[in-house]
Order: sequence, then structure tokens, then C-alpha cells
Amino acid sequence: MSRFFVSAEPVDLAALRAELHLDEAGGFCVFEGWVRNRNEGRAVDGLDYESYEPLAVNEGTQIMEEACAQFAISGAVAMHRVGSLKIGDVAVWIGVSAPHRDAAFKACRYIIDEIKLRVPVWKKERYLDGDTEWIACHQTEAGS
Repeated sequence: MSRFFVSAEPVDLAALRAELHLDEAGGFCVFEGWVRNRNEGRAVDGLDYESYEPLAVNEGTQIMEEACAQFAISGAVAMHRVGSLKIGDVAVWIGVSAPHRDAAFKACRYIIDEIKLRVPVWKKERYLDGDTEWIACHQTEAGS
């Protein structure tokens, strides 16, 4: 079981976690990407995310299928927000359950890295000084 979706509204993360609480799973790994208040030395007020949803869901689904094929996992769910987000909001959420932790950690890392690289989501940073700047998610520093 795996799925990827895009949401314009806040998501019930406990419900996503519950989807992955499977009898065969001995571990669960989650990654939450949050909107932070600084980027490259500039004070950030928030982010605006945009996406072409049909293409994003198609590519995200492909990534989830790849993760299921490459790692011994029980299930995975990934979600990316669009719209205006405030500091501290969850922008991306990935949960992976597996019989053993190593597969859960590796699959979770694979999914976030591939989402940032391949899923067409664009973000505009809103700075406290009133300026804005579009930033391609795949152009950000690796691991950020």
C-alpha cells in the first residue's frame, strides 16, 4: 500500500500515520518538512507553493511505486502541500512502515530526495522585508 497526494489544506497527520500502523510492520519512519524562518541569511515570513497537480500526483505515485519495489517496506504515504504556508507549517510529510527499521529509513530518505528532485512543485519565499522570490525545489541545497 502506498500513495502520494497534494493538498491545499492542512492534513490530519495522525490519520496518515494510522494508515501505516500495519500488523506486519515493526517500525515506522516519518519525515516532516516544515516552513522555516530563515533561508540563505534572509528572514522568511512564509512560503507559497504551486504545482500542476495531475503531473505532480503522477510523478509522486511513480516514486512511491519505486520505493515499494526497492525496499522491503509494508506501506508508504507522502503528501505535499500547496498554497500559502506560515512558519512552522508542514509542507511535506512522508511516512513509511516496514518490518525492520533499516528499510523504513532508507525508503523515507529515497522518497523525499526523489520528490524534491522530480515532483513539479514550485515555491515562492515571502521575506519579512516584503520581497519575494521563486525557488525551484530541486535547486535547493541537497539535504535541505
